[in-house]
Amino acid sequence: MASLVLRAAFAALLTSSFAFPALSDSGSGSYLAGRQAIYQSDYISAEKYYARALRADPENGKLLENVVVARLALGEIERALPVAQSIEALELPSQAAKMVIMANLIEDGKLDELLARDPETQGVGPLVDGLVLGWVYVAQGAMTKAMEKFDEVGTQEGLLEFALYHKALALASIGDFEGAEEIFAANNGAVSRFSRRAALARTEVLSQLDRNEDALQYLKDVFAAGSDPSIEGYVARLKAGATLPFTHIQSAQDGMAEVFFSVGAALSSEASQDYVLLYARIAAYLRPDHVDAILLSAELLDALEQYDLAVEAYRMVPSTSSDYHAAELGRAEVLSRSGKTDAAAEVLQNLAAQSPSLPSVHVALADLQRRQENYVDAVGTYDTAIELTEQGVSGNWFLYYARGISHERLKHWEAAEADFRRALELNPDQPQVLNYLGYSLVERQEKLDEALNMIERAVAARPDSGYIVDSLGWVLFRLGRYDEAVAHMERAVELMPVDPVVNDHLGDVYWAVGRAREAEFQWKRALSFVDPDDTDGEADPERIRRKIEVGLDAVLAEEGADPLKVANGN
Repeated sequence: MASLVLRAAFAALLTSSFAFPALSDSGSGSYLAGRQAIYQSDYISAEKYYARALRADPENGKLLENVVVARLALGEIERALPVAQSIEALELPSQAAKMVIMANLIEDGKLDELLARDPETQGVGPLVDGLVLGWVYVAQGAMTKAMEKFDEVGTQEGLLEFALYHKALALASIGDFEGAEEIFAANNGAVSRFSRRAALARTEVLSQLDRNEDALQYLKDVFAAGSDPSIEGYVARLKAGATLPFTHIQSAQDGMAEVFFSVGAALSSEASQDYVLLYARIAAYLRPDHVDAILLSAELLDALEQYDLAVEAYRMVPSTSSDYHAAELGRAEVLSRSGKTDAAAEVLQNLAAQSPSLPSVHVALADLQRRQENYVDAVGTYDTAIELTEQGVSGNWFLYYARGISHERLKHWEAAEADFRRALELNPDQPQVLNYLGYSLVERQEKLDEALNMIERAVAARPDSGYIVDSLGWVLFRLGRYDEAVAHMERAVELMPVDPVVNDHLGDVYWAVGRAREAEFQWKRALSFVDPDDTDGEADPERIRRKIEVGLDAVLAEEGADPLKVANGN
């Protein structure tokens, strides 16, 4: 959510180049292995190799820094501390080391030592230092100093919303809900829209002020109905007349954890994922029940393709959390992406049993079953998801589309066509649906004029989609309009040069216009791209080989199909 001004303010917090001593030869192999590992975000290997190299050259600043970063990325804050202290003793610059030292001082309750640190030489950065210092004053009961410190941070360009957000949380944490709501409500609720957590914090504040109706209206204004089951939990309790406890900040240390989380979350759209991970890890270290920090860590690790670490992070969210379902959905997605589809299916099946009324769970399970080509179960699971969703909502087009694909793969064409047409009722110009239905009609030799219209609309919406452009060329071929098909099929091959189906189609089109040598070339290309493990693929290698041997006309005759000249009306 960082503004352009905020981006500039954060620039000083990002990585800088420093001169470190050269690495000794004895550790060069481990250093190179560690550098390759850190380049791949393989923090476990990076930590191992850099630590090994460090034993050969214990005062090398670059190695010290990299060990700190690797351990911090792994969430091993305490193990990073002695290395961070070595960096500081050597008076070497390292933001990561300063973050680790600050976090350990906070966790150990050594706030006087934290106050004594020189922000110029030992600070993380103006934003983090200023906000943490404000929370230190809160911990000491010096609320006037705390408010002054937050106000001081707010005077820096681009940092006002951060300062006001933490000021409101600090007031709420000591029971001054009127003061907190005054900040949240100012400027049309700008601070309360700072983030999802800010919005939920304001909701709790309003409830503490006996304003449940206002809290309900606020949630309705900010969040779409049914978009987040944890929000629905807030709504249910408010409607029941319960007073929501203020849970977002329950101690000054929680506030300090929130500093690292809020800064990291804001940096997520500006900085590298591995850099943001450092903030998320410290937030979770300072507050182990900070579910948002845990989820952020997991999402970042997933994006960095560190799937085992991401799964481990998702598992840290307790089953009692209102965000447990989100964590399990994330864990299942990571397992699926890493090739462990059976494990992913087990996670989703268990979650569906625990939360049978959550549509998102059934949708995720159905999507996985469809990707596994388990179309029978996918249809049943999509049935459940559709029953649980509000009818007539345009955004639900995908459920019908996906169920239609499953029906089509099961050769239940009537059911498939009905689903595709229902999806188009909800979203009439959806190019994926237009293309799939249009292409299916072409393959079935049905309603070709309607199919052409659908695919032309799909191409107009997605002119750079190879699949859709291929469909247009193919329907023209099926209609016997071979000359018109050539340019579209050639464009499709440009967009998808190694797709076997598209190359096969271009070969057929070339054959139809008398370009036999080019047709044979395209069929050979198509054959080279066929995946031998893809048993459900549209490209038939035996048929392609037969076309290379005897030509398309002969193959059509062998299949009992109309010859091209008849299809062409000649």
